Amino acid sequence: MTIVVRPSGQACGGTVTGVDLTEPLSEREVADIRAAWLEHHVVAFPDQPMDDDDLERFTLYFGPFGDDPYIATIPGRDHIIAVSRRADETSPLFADNWHSDWSFQKVPPAGTCLFGIDIPPVGGDTWFADQHLALDEMPDELRSRLEGLMAVHSARNAYAPAGFYGDNDAPDRSMDIRPSETAIDSQLHPIIRAHPETGRLGIFSTAGYIVDIDGVEADEAQHLLVELYHHQTQDRFVYKHRWQPNMLVMWDNRSVLHRATGGYDGHDRLLHRTTIGERH
Repeated sequence: MTIVVRPSGQACGGTVTGVDLTEPLSEREVADIRAAWLEHHVVAFPDQPMDDDDLERFTLYFGPFGDDPYIATIPGRDHIIAVSRRADETSPLFADNWHSDWSFQKVPPAGTCLFGIDIPPVGGDTWFADQHLALDEMPDELRSRLEGLMAVHSARNAYAPAGFYGDNDAPDRSMDIRPSETAIDSQLHPIIRAHPETGRLGIFSTAGYIVDIDGVEADEAQHLLVELYHHQTQDRFVYKHRWQPNMLVMWDNRSVLHRATGGYDGHDRLLHRTTIGERH
């Protein structure tokens, strides 16, 4: 079976049809999907009535399972997280800041798979910002100041006990978040780096998990990070994805930032997520 890829017409993203993800895939199908993923950075598969076994099988075609810290997995599964919000929930929206998943890890994940189960009729779009395009269109002066710099990544502002999702988080949150002192740890990654598979240069992550720049005075580092943030999240670099029930979306954490959006108060929302680890 030959897949068909329809580009979104926005900064990145594409829709893939002509494949059944509820069945095992051929080597050709996996190779074609990988090629589409690397080219478009975000690929959506509509009308795929997958179960959790299907989701796990699909994930493993593209790498090992990644390590998902600070959020409990669903019962009976070691690698699936429920991204959920009840219709009556009043806690702050989860993951509504721009970020690349788990960039604070020593080896951050290659990608993320997210499957829509309960999808509200309004709101709940996921936005993606193409960081290759953002680098390509970065002013020379800003790029010259960033090249060669190492960013300090940490989960402390989110998942440490004193963080946003820490001990004082809203008590009615439906997601099972587990803050930990380990979130204080940090890792260094280049701000501008080559994609591990394609070699294309891009910006890696943003203020969601970057807390400092190594070797740069604190005030200067924060000024530079704010300037970078305003550049890399411009609308011209963004693909705004609209969800449907039974839709799988797979994105490349090495190429895009993403953020959740709200606008669906009064509606339940449930998606199941897996993480694709880097191949070694």
